[in-house]
Amino acid sequence: MTETFEHPISLAPMMKRTDRHFRFFLRQITRRTLLYTEMVNTQAILNHDPERIIGFDECEHPIALQLGGADPTELTECARIAEDMGYDEVNLNVGCPSNRVKKGRFGACLMKTPDEVARVVEAMQDAVDIEVTVKHRIGVDDIDRYEDMLNFVDIVSKTGCKRFTVHARKAWLQGLSPAENRDIPPLRHPEVHRLKQARPHLIVETNGGITCLDEAAHHLEHVDAVMIGRAAYEDPYLFADVDRRFYGDETPVPSRHKVIENLFDYADYWTRERGHKLNYITRHLLHLFSGQQGAGRWRRHLSEEAHKDGANSRTLQDALAFVS
Repeated sequence: MTETFEHPISLAPMMKRTDRHFRFFLRQITRRTLLYTEMVNTQAILNHDPERIIGFDECEHPIALQLGGADPTELTECARIAEDMGYDEVNLNVGCPSNRVKKGRFGACLMKTPDEVARVVEAMQDAVDIEVTVKHRIGVDDIDRYEDMLNFVDIVSKTGCKRFTVHARKAWLQGLSPAENRDIPPLRHPEVHRLKQARPHLIVETNGGITCLDEAAHHLEHVDAVMIGRAAYEDPYLFADVDRRFYGDETPVPSRHKVIENLFDYADYWTRERGHKLNYITRHLLHLFSGQQGAGRWRRHLSEEAHKDGANSRTLQDALAFVS
């Protein structure tokens, strides 16, 4: 693998999870992890205020915007908007298997048309100076041989695209729901390892089912980077040792309590200045104390109180009193 790659660990884009509040929260735990937005449809950006749809806090750097779409003109314009807003990277989704995505002819179905993906990626690259990357599946439907994936990567990489994040499960576009597509097709990480070995000049990242840092370290013996998804949401403090272990950053990591204290001003800004309900933020915090004494009371208090009018940082302080 390329030992000098600057982003060995990243947060996977997850719908309804990796919004700006979760990313800000996770940034209190890890300073170095590359953060991805949720997948955002190009139409949502072009038809609404981009700041409302894809705005982010400066502390979130390094941060990548993942786009869903297939129209080169729309994707190019969204890439320009992302660059103007200060994103560090724009990523094309070629892996989502949802029905809505299929109807829009983007996501995982694009793996069937690598030449089309190459044209889109080339158009985006011509429009911006920030990096354009691709996240794709290991295969789709019956196009699922290792040779098929290699062909897809070879065609797209001819545009100059250097980084490919591979969800190491194939996608079944007929018969499986998006949730089932995250679990039922078996993981095939060795084929992602093989891709890196076959194309050492490319930056290859593996994704899928990685639940702990030891697993990440194992994969990093074979690929350049590891993307962690659901485990980041279900156990966010897992990332407390990422900076030291994978980036050599010895900056002390705040305790779980300190992480929440660091959110007090943030919570008050969004509730008092922006008019958001506190539970927009706290829904992402419920698992921070998993396994700790009082974790159940922490979750219960936030679940019962954070949606109420007037809930703010005081609500967080009260919830903290339940965990030792």
